[in-house]
Amino acid sequence: MLFKKDIEPSCTYCRHGRPLGGNEIGCIKLGIVSVDGRCKRFAYNPLARTPSKPISLNTEVYEEKEFSLEV
Repeated sequence: MLFKKDIEPSCTYCRHGRPLGGNEIGCIKLGIVSVDGRCKRFAYNPLARTPSKPISLNTEVYEEKEFSLEV
């Protein structure tokens, strides 16, 4: 979830970090760190987090009439 209270710290979605490409993050506080790094200065930035891809609907199970609004 994007906005849950107990976010596990990660430099990937910290307010102080910016992606540099590859597996590196440029941190204002610590300099260049790895993507999976974490520290006590973590500040969550929900806009930096990429949500997981939504589950696709399996349409083979349903019929066409189940998706129409006709009565």
